[in-house]
Amino acid sequence: MTERNIQIESVDRLAVEDQQVEIVERKGLGHPDSICDGIAESVSRALSTLYLDRVGHVLHYNTDETQLVAGSAAPAFGGGEILEPIYVLIVGRATKHYVDDEGTEYTLPVDAVALEAARDYLNETIPELEVGTDVVVDVRLGEGSGDLRDVFGDDGQVPMANDTSFGVGHAPLTETEQIVLEAEDALNGRYAEANPEIGPDVKIMGKREDDRIDLTVAVALVDAYVEDMSSYKEAVADVRAFVADLAGEYTDREVHVDVNTADDYDEGAIYLTTTGTSAEQGDDGSVGRGNRSNGLITPNRPMSMEATSGKNPVNHIGKIYNLLSTEIAHRVVDEVDGIRDLRVRLLSQIGRPIDQPHVADVELVTEPGVQVGDIEGAVETIVDRELAAVTEITERVIDGELRTF
Repeated sequence: MTERNIQIESVDRLAVEDQQVEIVERKGLGHPDSICDGIAESVSRALSTLYLDRVGHVLHYNTDETQLVAGSAAPAFGGGEILEPIYVLIVGRATKHYVDDEGTEYTLPVDAVALEAARDYLNETIPELEVGTDVVVDVRLGEGSGDLRDVFGDDGQVPMANDTSFGVGHAPLTETEQIVLEAEDALNGRYAEANPEIGPDVKIMGKREDDRIDLTVAVALVDAYVEDMSSYKEAVADVRAFVADLAGEYTDREVHVDVNTADDYDEGAIYLTTTGTSAEQGDDGSVGRGNRSNGLITPNRPMSMEATSGKNPVNHIGKIYNLLSTEIAHRVVDEVDGIRDLRVRLLSQIGRPIDQPHVADVELVTEPGVQVGDIEGAVETIVDRELAAVTEITERVIDGELRTF
C-alpha cells in the first residue's frame, strides 16, 4: 500500500434502492445537450489522436464548451423539411503550434480535424440530419494558457492535475437506474435498427415511489417513416410495450410506461420531426447540461457539475476523476461482498500528481450483518490499485472505451 490519502467510512443513511422516492433521467444521443456532449468528445478524441500521431504525446486542449443553436423545421406525415439549419459551434482551446525539445516546429491542423470529427459524429448518430444543409458546424478554438500547458509534465511521468476539483461515482446501479440506462441504449440501438421511425432524440425520466416505477419516455418520430396519425399512434404504442418488456428484465416491481405525454391527438400536436431530434425546432444545447459521466442524471446521488465530455483526458480532473471514481465504485462492488450502496469522491489539488488525490473518500452502506471494519482493508486496496493505474483512463478514453455522457 502507498501513502495515498484514502478514507473509508460508514454513512448512516438508507441505500438509494431502499429510499421511498428515487428519480433518474437520461437524455438520449439525439437530445441537443447530448449532441453537444457527443461532438465535444469526438473532437477531443480526434485531437488526442492527431497529437499522438504528429508529436508522440497529447498536447493541451479542451473542447468542452460546444454549443448548439436550434433550427426551424416543418415536419409532415411522409416527410417534411428543414426551414432553418441547426448551428453548432465548437468552442475551446487547443495547441496549434508546438516546438519540441529538439527545436522541431509543428503546425497542427486542429480546426480541420475538429470539423471532420464533428461531421463524422453527426452523420453516424443522426443519419436523417444532412450535414452542411440541415446543420452547420463552425469551430473557434483558441490557443491554450501557457501555465496550464506546463502541468502536462514530461513523458513517462504521472501528469499533474490541471485544476483543484473533484469527481464522484457510485455503485451498484439501482433497478431504476439500470432500466433508464438500458432502455435508452436499446431504443437507440437494436430497436431503432428495426424501426427507422424512431429518432435518436429519446429522453427517459424514471420515478420510483416505493415499489412502483413510472417511466416517462419522450421519443422523436421521423416523419418520413410515419404515413399518418394511425401510424404515429401505433409507433408510440410499440415503444411503450418495448420499454415495459425491457423493464421487466430488471425488476419485479410494478412498472408503468408513458410515451410522448404532451401529445394532443385532437389538436394534431404530436412529437413528429423531420430529422429525429428536437434540435431542429427550437431546442438548444450545451455540453455538460445533461448526463453525468455514467450516462445518467441522478438527483438521489452526489453529482459533479463538471462537464466530462470534451475535456482533455491527460490531466483534466473534471474528466479523469469522474470517470475514475465511477470505475472504482464498480470495481469495489464487483470484488467485495456485503456492500449495499457505495459512493466515491476524489478531490484533486492543482499541480499535484493525479494518482495522489488530495483525498479519496469512500462512503459505504453495508448489508445487514456486515461491518465496515470487516471489508475496509479490501476496499482500500482496490482504491489504491485503481489510483495507481489512473493513466489507463487516458488510454481508454482516447480509444473510445469509456462512456462520458
